[in-house]
Amino acid sequence: MLNKTRVLFVHQEITPYLPETPMSIIGRYLPQFIQESGNEIRIFMPRYGVINERRNQLHEVIRLSGMNLIINDTDHPLIIKVASIQKARMQIYFIDNEDFFSKRKYLIYDQDGKFCEDNDNRCVFFARGVIETVKKLNWSPAIIHCNGWLSSLMPIYLKRVLSVRDNPLFDESKIIYSIYDDDFTETLREGFDKKIKLPGMNAKDLSYFKEANYENLTKAAIDYSDGIIISSEKIHPAIAEYLKTCGKPVLEYQDPDHYLEAYNAFYETILEKRQ
Repeated sequence: MLNKTRVLFVHQEITPYLPETPMSIIGRYLPQFIQESGNEIRIFMPRYGVINERRNQLHEVIRLSGMNLIINDTDHPLIIKVASIQKARMQIYFIDNEDFFSKRKYLIYDQDGKFCEDNDNRCVFFARGVIETVKKLNWSPAIIHCNGWLSSLMPIYLKRVLSVRDNPLFDESKIIYSIYDDDFTETLREGFDKKIKLPGMNAKDLSYFKEANYENLTKAAIDYSDGIIISSEKIHPAIAEYLKTCGKPVLEYQDPDHYLEAYNAFYETILEKRQ
């Protein structure tokens, strides 16, 4: 890519803050590679309660915190924390809220192995929290790369909500969505389609979410993105079939030893499609 292309990474998991998984490893090393290739980056992830704040030296960014996000007519304070991976010279921004993230000592499933009942709210809060924070940073990304289903609302919010608000920060942003083997069999609570609604979203947009399961969330993310990356060797079979006819550029699964260069080249391909 051209030097100083701005790339926003939105990740569900990043090591060393969470255990090593294929997703968290990509979250750690892909941004570093893109930055070392001469580009600017910003990285966001949830501030799960399992992350040791003292050991990882997280601290609150007062100038970015203090907003309230309204979900289902209830105010939820948005707290932004930051930490650094010194070896990589990277800063990580953490989306935090006591009820949704920091006081919960688990990720998507609770200590009893049950799918968290409020994962619907957590999904909404994470996506909107990232967008509002980037707006506060006044930082306009050329590429927005979303990783993990918890980021699946980012594409539709960026394409449908911000486009009608005439926000120049995201006017020319290209959205890439990575699909992993992070599927779940549960369905988010009834009424999710109403919960996510913001000005600019129409009935067709919301129709994806009437039955808010993994398959439908992922299809929405695909349809409102500009490019798709298959980031796991095996993905949900229905999603694999959907990708064959989605009409979007798709980067097939890459070997872990060679994905960095392939992802970088895919970014360039997507940027070349700018109107």
